[in-house]
Amino acid sequence: MEETKNIQNKLSNQEIDYFKLSKILVSRWYLIVGSLVVCIIFSNVYLWYTPKIYATSGTMKLEDKKSEIADLSSIIPSSDRGASRIQSETSVIQSHSVILNAIKDLDYPVSFYIEGRVRTSEIYPAKPLNIQLVQFDSLNYYRGLITFKPINNRHFNLAYKIGYKEIIRSYLYNDLVSIGATSFTIRNSVAINKNAVLLFKFNTPEDFVGRIRRELRTGETVKNSNILSLQITDANPQFAADALNCIMKEYLIYDRNRKTQSATQMINFIDDQLKYLSSQVQGSEKSIQNFKQKNRLMEVSASADAAMSKARDLESQQSILNLQLLAINDLKQQIAKEKNNVNLNFDAGNGQIDPSLNRLITNLDVLLTQRNELLKTYNNNSQPIQDINRSILQIKNTALTSLTTTYSNIKRNLDYINKQLAQVNQQISLLPVHERDIVSLRRDFEINEKVYSFLSEKKLEAQISRSGILPGATIIEPAQINYSPLAPNEHDVHRSAIIIGLITGIGLIILIRVLSPYIYDKETIESLTTIPIIGVIRKFPEHIDENSSQILAVSKPKSIFAESVRSVRTNLNFLAGDKQSKVICITSEVAGEGKSFVAVNLSSTLSLIDKKVILIGADLRRSKIHKTFKVSNDVGLSSYLSYQANSEDIIQHSSQKDLDFIVSGPIPPNPSELLHNDRMKTLIKELTAIYDIIMIDTAPIGLVSDAMPLIRMSDINIFVIRSGKSKFYSATVPQRITQEYRLNNTVIVLNAFIEDLLHSRYYTTKFSDDSYSSKYYYSDYNSYEASGYYYIDNKENKWWNIKRWFK
Repeated sequence: MEETKNIQNKLSNQEIDYFKLSKILVSRWYLIVGSLVVCIIFSNVYLWYTPKIYATSGTMKLEDKKSEIADLSSIIPSSDRGASRIQSETSVIQSHSVILNAIKDLDYPVSFYIEGRVRTSEIYPAKPLNIQLVQFDSLNYYRGLITFKPINNRHFNLAYKIGYKEIIRSYLYNDLVSIGATSFTIRNSVAINKNAVLLFKFNTPEDFVGRIRRELRTGETVKNSNILSLQITDANPQFAADALNCIMKEYLIYDRNRKTQSATQMINFIDDQLKYLSSQVQGSEKSIQNFKQKNRLMEVSASADAAMSKARDLESQQSILNLQLLAINDLKQQIAKEKNNVNLNFDAGNGQIDPSLNRLITNLDVLLTQRNELLKTYNNNSQPIQDINRSILQIKNTALTSLTTTYSNIKRNLDYINKQLAQVNQQISLLPVHERDIVSLRRDFEINEKVYSFLSEKKLEAQISRSGILPGATIIEPAQINYSPLAPNEHDVHRSAIIIGLITGIGLIILIRVLSPYIYDKETIESLTTIPIIGVIRKFPEHIDENSSQILAVSKPKSIFAESVRSVRTNLNFLAGDKQSKVICITSEVAGEGKSFVAVNLSSTLSLIDKKVILIGADLRRSKIHKTFKVSNDVGLSSYLSYQANSEDIIQHSSQKDLDFIVSGPIPPNPSELLHNDRMKTLIKELTAIYDIIMIDTAPIGLVSDAMPLIRMSDINIFVIRSGKSKFYSATVPQRITQEYRLNNTVIVLNAFIEDLLHSRYYTTKFSDDSYSSKYYYSDYNSYEASGYYYIDNKENKWWNIKRWFK
């Protein structure tokens, strides 16, 4: 427990080093720059191929404007739209009928296009060709694009498709051209470029409804205001401005027509009554004249005249009340059938009509219009339609109840007048026959004439009121052509490209780091284990032969590589200092991590300081010692362990002073058992009496267990980790071995290290035990190349050498 606690006290603390983090990103600057270049190129291609969209806007003010001469008549009721005014008028502006009428004000029959290398663009309002339609059926016409190419001043070619077949024909100017059911002529124009290729197509107003309606936007400029903002987006800025102006004008026309419809309905109603009364007045007048001539009667008596005057007044009131009943019945039918633009057609001004009825009818008209617009989006069972249907039903019931009450009141007044008229008729019946007949004729004439005059007066009032009605909106700001594109926004696209490029480049760097399972620097080792690192051996920049026969630490003594090996040699002096002769075991997790290479160079370096060194090739399965020194492998350590040779037979001398070696010998069938033999301990004991350093190159402990007996009998165990080759798990192996076999002499050497900022750690390691971190000194020799102390062949490290980026 106490040993575990000591190890935990030595665990390293990691602190982020932002300077290292920036160096990591800069080390692969070309990935970031490359990503930026690709994204910027893509953004330019996107801007090149994407059609530009332009937006134009206009402003209207909605107002309930009364007629300037409304004081002459109370016939036309005022319209109070209430809080739903903006929503209602927006629905009207976006309605199919308003947009369709607006399109008819545009020059829509033929659209012209120019075909570019990237896309085909509409050139509205330009009309480069004078095309005259001869036969055009809006339900059956050629809808495809037609390509026009002039040949000379007299001829031109037209290309079009019928089904999947392309047809190219030559025509004369002003000749009739027939394509399907469509016939037209093209007149010659000197302004046509002979090399120009134009495209055109025929249209109907319905072809533009979807295009305009889809891009039309309306809304309040300020909440709860009566200022309405309208906007249209389109690829052609001129078309957008013209279409929006036509929509606003058509809305004003529609709104005025809607407001005058009440007066128009009243005038039509009075006209129908006047036609009937006109014939009645003329017939009554003629009957009186004929009667007087026949009976030679000039005047009637005073009593007859008084009775006639009273009867005339009563019958005039009776006729007016009957007209009111007729108007009420007509209105009830309109409400029951839910007709749009329902209006109160007639009011005698006697106070019989409920004043609130005008407001109910106006509200009903608004709800019916809103429902018609909603039905274009929702079905009859949807919640918005059901809500508005409930409102319509409530208003209908209230209006019909009011009309029924009014009808009953008028009917009572009519019954009272009929009773009084019956008494007058009884008085008239007592007159002489001739006077009674003339009174009857004059009474019919005067009644019809009085009603005729009354209706004529009402008609004049309605006509005056209708002429004074103005639209309920005003165009504050008409649409202007806007040549600044709304989309794509070049600034935003380029900014997004730069951001995406940076993120992509940094993401690639992060991805490469995350996907790499290898150890590259000492900081990574320090973060994974508490086993100390005794040194960092630099990677030799030149080619190294597979067998390490050069012994670079000796042949290149001024290189950084040699100095890094000497640094490891120096730190070895601090280990097992009480030993006269040190047994050093070198191993690794797997093959290929450079343990033999480290063993050879470290042994050679130790022999240079008057240390007698012997290198033992204890990897009985795959040793390379004999290839390094270029000797035979027929007799070696396996021969000694199998009692086939003595120690004197297997020890060989190298060309270097104080450096001897023992090769592994023939590969035995039982290498692990041989290394467990006591004869191995005997050999080590004999060698310690002769040599200062016994360097043992063992098999990888991650693959076989051959090295375990040698590790346990060694004074120092060096675990080799190769930069860019060893995986993260390799750093945990020495600590596991140390804890399992209770070793206290294990150290790590990082081999083949080369500065690669991409895979370096972005944190700094600090140990909780100060003595632990300062026990050994070593350097990775980064940035020392220019110090002048080392020989460096750095031609390949120049910044202009692109090949080094991909190594």
